Amino acid sequence: MLRSIYHKLRLLGKRRMNIEDFVTIKEGSASVLVPKEEKVFYNPIQQFNRDLSVMGIKAWNKIYNEDRNGEVKTKKRKVDSHENKETEPSSVDIKDRKTNLKIMEALSATGLRALRYAKEIPEVTKVVANDLLPEAVESIRRNAEYNQVLDKVHPNQGDAIKVMASTNEKFHVIDLDPYGTAAPFIDSAIQAVKDDGLLLITCTDAGVLAGAGYPEKCFSLYGGHNFGNSHVSGEANHEAGLRLILGMLANTAAKYKKTIHPLLSLSIDFYFRVFVKISTRPIEVKELSTKTMLSFYCTNCGDKHHQYLGRCVEKDSKKKYQVPKLVSMGSKCEHCEGTYHLAGPMWGGSLHDSGFIDELLDVNANSDDGVYATRERIKGMLNLAKHELSTPFYFNLNQLTSLLKAPPIPIENFCNAVGNMGYNVSLTHAKKNCLKTNAPTQDILLIIKAWLVKSNESLLESFRKRLSDDPDNEKINEKVKFYEEHIDRNPKLTPGMVGYRILEKLKDRSINPEFDKENEFSKSVHVIRSAKLVRYQENPTKNWGPKARPGN
Repeated sequence: MLRSIYHKLRLLGKRRMNIEDFVTIKEGSASVLVPKEEKVFYNPIQQFNRDLSVMGIKAWNKIYNEDRNGEVKTKKRKVDSHENKETEPSSVDIKDRKTNLKIMEALSATGLRALRYAKEIPEVTKVVANDLLPEAVESIRRNAEYNQVLDKVHPNQGDAIKVMASTNEKFHVIDLDPYGTAAPFIDSAIQAVKDDGLLLITCTDAGVLAGAGYPEKCFSLYGGHNFGNSHVSGEANHEAGLRLILGMLANTAAKYKKTIHPLLSLSIDFYFRVFVKISTRPIEVKELSTKTMLSFYCTNCGDKHHQYLGRCVEKDSKKKYQVPKLVSMGSKCEHCEGTYHLAGPMWGGSLHDSGFIDELLDVNANSDDGVYATRERIKGMLNLAKHELSTPFYFNLNQLTSLLKAPPIPIENFCNAVGNMGYNVSLTHAKKNCLKTNAPTQDILLIIKAWLVKSNESLLESFRKRLSDDPDNEKINEKVKFYEEHIDRNPKLTPGMVGYRILEKLKDRSINPEFDKENEFSKSVHVIRSAKLVRYQENPTKNWGPKARPGN
């Protein structure tokens, strides 16, 4: 310990720095010296991002090594077979190859993330910490020396796009954490990452990706639209934002005969973070259109129809790719006669890889609380993502019940009803009190109608009891009469309202769902909800959120 302190003080002396001019910030295993005048960007709120990134690279690296060693053993078996050898290769025959990880942090700022990669991931041999600002690069160099990792952390000044595009060196991992959109950096990042390498990408322009105010900017950056300010569908804009990012990545990669495999895609606080494997797979690139979709959504009730932009027909073990058939739907919503708008094009495949999440959960479970202060929230978010349905888009249950003026349905009761009808249901990591299900819109609305009837039956019984005690009460008489004639209505629901039109469409249809009987799907939701996992960030400080871009 004394030797370490002496080394740091000696370095400070060499640089003729006054330690009183700096604030020392410790995060994870690294410490950074930040000038008191705050010229270099540091955001403590994103420790969750950095903790998750370190763990994510560890998890990816383990899978990457296992895949590579598996390929080596397969090749050796083929050689042995060709030479008529009967023995299977043993652990002595083949030495498991470990990856000497090379990482590029293209927009490094203080270098904190690069320092943590160098200090906390044993397999890392090189981290290129690049930034455009000279003072940021000086900060990176100073902090690398202070943390005794200058042999691993290589400060570099340059435009991130040009640096990635011009380097002959390929990196196992490239981390992009810009101020705003990552879109301009994607082409060069895909060129600089190794085959089957990992891209970690942050986009902090949530106002564009998940907001309603900049549709033209959203389209120009990501090639598609979200759900805008639609009352019901707009709730799912955070997932739409993730799918727009992945769609942009997939289309960019395809130009270079590469495919994307999303390992983890999260909407976190004020930003989006995706972990994506990039692989050279010319044949799989053909499937891109079958994983790209448009989403027609009703602006009133939120009904959605997903139009995939390609088809794959398999015949005699051969795949043939065809143009898509138009999804079956009318010009007006069949549930409420609302107007359909269009979202996308965007990624229509899975957002997560459950195997990667399992590995990441294992890394998290074996990590030190003293180093990874956000371990519990990482555990909560990963568990939500792991159990999240791959079905596109979630919905806010309270919003749907409010359309019909029905009382709120407890999530447990709704999940019981959906599961007992044979459908799956899950929570979402992206937003509180929202659900995903593969149940069609009509069955969801029928469940809400049944809940309204169930509630009204209780009200009617209550009013009848009160009427027996006060038979001349006109108001109670009117309420009893209303509910006897309209057991499936709320008196506040009037013609012209969306909910009124929905119930008119459903007047000849009804179901009797089991709201109180648990099933395997509702039990899964109940287990997660009752586990007391830290799932969502509470506002930690006043005026928290993305900081301003540092000045030149």
